[in-house]
Amino acid sequence: MDAHTPRNRRRDVRAAGGIERELLILTRHVDMTSPRGTDRLERSARVILSRLDAQGPMSVTELVDAFGLAASTLNRQTSALLRSGLVERILDPAGTIARKFRITDEGARRLADERALVTEGLAAVVADWPAARIERFVDDLRQFNVDIERLTGRPWPRP
Repeated sequence: MDAHTPRNRRRDVRAAGGIERELLILTRHVDMTSPRGTDRLERSARVILSRLDAQGPMSVTELVDAFGLAASTLNRQTSALLRSGLVERILDPAGTIARKFRITDEGARRLADERALVTEGLAAVVADWPAARIERFVDDLRQFNVDIERLTGRPWPRP
């Protein structure tokens, strides 16, 4: 039977509805799994810092392309990161006239602290899971993200 039959399409739409609901709840829970403090990064800051940490310095245009955001939104977010001293503007290491954002030592420290808090909270959630289940869950999440990246043309750099 062809994957695009009306029956399969209905099944896929129902499944996608369940995925949407669980992703909504998941994103809410991730923030709740670690203690809240005054030094926590906003979600947008965590995402931009994570990208710069994974990929290295990026221009506004590269960040807009990577995230699919409006330049005005990205400028507002990067301005806040600049004011906080979490990123800095540098000349393009490749020698072009573009200026790029680079994560600062303070930004790297704050990101590492944030990741440690979130990781600790998530570890508590899966503490009773067998190792094979955790590995399968991570593999499924990775594949889900890779498939989204393939469809959007916006891959995330992974080690």
